[in-house]
Amino acid sequence: MYNQHFGLSETPFSISPDPRYLFMSERHREALAHLLYGLRIDGGFVLLTGEVGTGKTTLCRCLLEQVPEHCDIAFIFNPKLNALELLRTLCDELHIDVPANVLSLKVLVDRLNAHLLASNARGRKTVLIVDEAQNLSNEVLELLRLLTNLETSQRKLLQIILLGQPELRERLAEPPMRQLAQRIVARYHLEPLSRPEVTAYVQHRLAVAGARFNLFPPKVLERLFQLSGGTPRLINLICDRALLGAYTKGQPLVDMATLTRAAHEVQGQPASRRGMPSRRPRAVPTALAVALVAGLAVALLQGTPLPWLGGTAPPQADAGSAALPDPASRPADLAREARASAAATGETATAPPADADADADADADADAVQIVDAARSTPSPADAAPVAAEAPPTAAADSLPSVIAGPRAEDHWLHEAMAIRALLGQWQIEVEEPTTLANACQRAGLLGLHCLDMNDGLAALRAHNSPAILELQQAGGPDFLATLMKLEQTRASLAVAGELREVTLDSLTRQWNGRYILLWRAPPGGEQRLAPGARGPAVAWLEQRLARWEGVRPSAAPSSVFSAELAERLRTFQRAHALQVDGVAGPMTLARLATLTDPEAPVLALPTLARQAH
Repeated sequence: MYNQHFGLSETPFSISPDPRYLFMSERHREALAHLLYGLRIDGGFVLLTGEVGTGKTTLCRCLLEQVPEHCDIAFIFNPKLNALELLRTLCDELHIDVPANVLSLKVLVDRLNAHLLASNARGRKTVLIVDEAQNLSNEVLELLRLLTNLETSQRKLLQIILLGQPELRERLAEPPMRQLAQRIVARYHLEPLSRPEVTAYVQHRLAVAGARFNLFPPKVLERLFQLSGGTPRLINLICDRALLGAYTKGQPLVDMATLTRAAHEVQGQPASRRGMPSRRPRAVPTALAVALVAGLAVALLQGTPLPWLGGTAPPQADAGSAALPDPASRPADLAREARASAAATGETATAPPADADADADADADADAVQIVDAARSTPSPADAAPVAAEAPPTAAADSLPSVIAGPRAEDHWLHEAMAIRALLGQWQIEVEEPTTLANACQRAGLLGLHCLDMNDGLAALRAHNSPAILELQQAGGPDFLATLMKLEQTRASLAVAGELREVTLDSLTRQWNGRYILLWRAPPGGEQRLAPGARGPAVAWLEQRLARWEGVRPSAAPSSVFSAELAERLRTFQRAHALQVDGVAGPMTLARLATLTDPEAPVLALPTLARQAH
């Protein structure tokens, strides 16, 4: 009705999910990163919550457009189903043939399990997405949890993504839901748009609809943020009604009075009462898990270079917000305003802590448990013949590719997170959220491990004999991180974006710039420098580790004083490993000694001299 009046080619604020109007705020990009990360890791639940109208379903549509080729998706948008109905719907989505007269949960689970096993044997991953999951009954939630028990000896067979309103997050935090909550491998709470993002959002939609200038002056946009609380759906409704009001009055722009009246009509109460709840205070990170989430979510999704090397932002469904000129504004002013709008930053909501108690729920559905356990006992084709991607067969060196290819384009933004996950996994440290190297080192420090970041070469890496993250270069593409898992005389094993690859040493040395980061177990107290005259448990640790390296039995009561005799023994170790010979145990010396003499540390190659001795 008002399109011709304002020079628009179409209605800009329709609430239909037109992909051309998709606006990805930084919060939406963070949320999408968590969803995509959840698809790359094995099994469990991925949880996305947010207030009504914040864009959860839009994000889900964006996710569906970026699903990896090896994933099969089942989508349930009407979760008001009982357990039997949900299983039948899941089978329908996966094209599993089930006779109409089948009313047995066991039969349905058996058929689902057989399908999942066959898909896994073909190297495919199955993902179930449930929208409006706050409507799921406890019975169905428990069934979903039990379905995640379907597995082979190597991997889970079903990944489940739950999208829902804040009530879902609150329900999962309750004690009866603790077992399900403990299986959530990635979670994110989607907040409304910030003040600058509201401006960018409105300008973007107007630009797509063909507007020649901004129809909402800055003061009106400020008021729009206050009235809508930053909720995209409410912004659309208010803006659509405001444009209609301005049209009926013959106004060229939306003024404050028209916007206020539009909000009153949309919300059904005086606009001053603000029909939507005010934005909740953002939680202050208090747990280490939040630091792990924030790293990748901010560094990658803002397109900011990663702390170790230049990073690539995750795939984006939009081409960025478009700025529109105000009638009285100059282009330079508009450009500055657009840049300011695009520079808005977001925060990640804290995840509710999981209950450490893993005991079985007293209220669990015993029949469902029996059904799923019976399905788990079915012989798995994948157990007899593992998927090649998990453990590639050893190939002759001359048959290996001469170039180490980087991650696939859709996986590149995850290269750092997956490299970290592979390295920490070698130390039996689980990582459930994407993170950066800095945050990973922080977490490792809490567990008594230190990061050693060096720029040496292959000889030093062999001497450490410890898995490490390497920075690799590729012609015509961005640098990427990979985790060195095994090192032999002519070949190596690398984990690249979650994929294990066999490569030649020639290709590795050509593409590796010499930089690596590895973990080592610190002495008691976390000491990173010990000099003659030092005292304490760290000195006793140093004496014991040197004895192990020397191949002698460590003293039952080692001295806690750094003596001249201990300094001379340390110099012998430093000479043998081409380290600085100063009799001082600095980070490089301690790391080398720790990695060579720690019986619990992961290694690149076995045996080593130190390990043969003990």
